[in-house]
Amino acid sequence: MGRRSESGAVTAETAVVLPLIAVFAVSMAWLVSGGITHVRALDAARETARAAARSESTRGAVTLGNRVAPSGSRISVGRDEGTVVVTVSSPVNGPAGLFGRWASFRVEAEAVAAREPTP
Repeated sequence: MGRRSESGAVTAETAVVLPLIAVFAVSMAWLVSGGITHVRALDAARETARAAARSESTRGAVTLGNRVAPSGSRISVGRDEGTVVVTVSSPVNGPAGLFGRWASFRVEAEAVAAREPTP
């Protein structure tokens, strides 16, 4: 009996593994994109809460928060007796706009600040 040739084995294995590597890479890019968006939303919530706690108007505080927040974010400000609570909801779009609109979700971040006494 003659030896069997295995000349196409590496090509077949590569064809099976390559899509898995691509899916893994895209998944990791989504994970990083979600993390970055969450950090930016948290920064926007903190900035807005600090501004609102300094007795700035809600509109002025939200304007400051919008400068830090990712585009498309929604910022809500709630005032209690001694605190200010800010919630930022931001869309996570794929890395570099990958997959357009049909693969997006939102992250939320909240910050609480004590209101400063007015003179």
